[in-house]
Amino acid sequence: MNALIREFRGAYAFVERNINLIRRYWGWEIVWLIYSLVNSLAVTYIGAGMERISGKTLDTQYIITYLLVGTLIWSYLSVIFYSISEMIAWERWEGTIEYTFMAPVSRFTHLVGTTLFAIGYGVGRTLVILLIVAAFFHLDLTNANLGGAVLLLLAGSVSFVGLGILAAVLPLLYPERGAQMTNAAAAVLLLISGVYYPVATLPGWLQAIAAGSPATYVIEGMRGCLLHGASTVSLLPTVFYLIGAGIGVTAVGLWVFGRVERYAKRTGRLKRSG
Repeated sequence: MNALIREFRGAYAFVERNINLIRRYWGWEIVWLIYSLVNSLAVTYIGAGMERISGKTLDTQYIITYLLVGTLIWSYLSVIFYSISEMIAWERWEGTIEYTFMAPVSRFTHLVGTTLFAIGYGVGRTLVILLIVAAFFHLDLTNANLGGAVLLLLAGSVSFVGLGILAAVLPLLYPERGAQMTNAAAAVLLLISGVYYPVATLPGWLQAIAAGSPATYVIEGMRGCLLHGASTVSLLPTVFYLIGAGIGVTAVGLWVFGRVERYAKRTGRLKRSG
């Protein structure tokens, strides 16, 4: 029991440190929030302008909600992905990477703390964007299954934790440009996961790749919950799949990260920054 409490305190220390980093770089956080908000509004206005673009009568309210759900869910999932995948870049930027990786703290505890922060930060940031966007557009969620949506979102978070851990390997292997490589990985996920369009519109070979993206199932399920009121029972197979896949990907990510960490220490890649 004492060991569990000690591990929890160690994990919370990383949560608190990341909160302090946000407070220190609050200007950057505002800039990033504005960017995400403007991007969400721009995509949503595409839906609002579809009648003018096509010259035909369309259900623009449905299109607006369809695009907004994809944008907000991707915003949340990408925050988790980047918060974990860029932790190495942050450590190197702050000059603390050697201290953190040589400290008597397990990497699992380190990653748990980073994950808890990422989920909390992602939820808060997404809610702020949702509230502001709701002031611009009327969102009809009277038939939405909000409980099922929350359950699905939490299940999807597990998978993105694993993907973030795998992506965090890149800054360890490539100190100079590894952080930028994580952007390419996120871009591929954005392309194949049906964030702004149905996956069925993609070429067949991309659809096959999309089937391996957890974001595909999260976004599709969230649209079912919020647009069509899909029941929680009907979502359970997707929820169980996401949890199982997430545990598997996270386990693989921890194993790969551990091996790469030992390699980085052996080859002196921790301190290098250019």
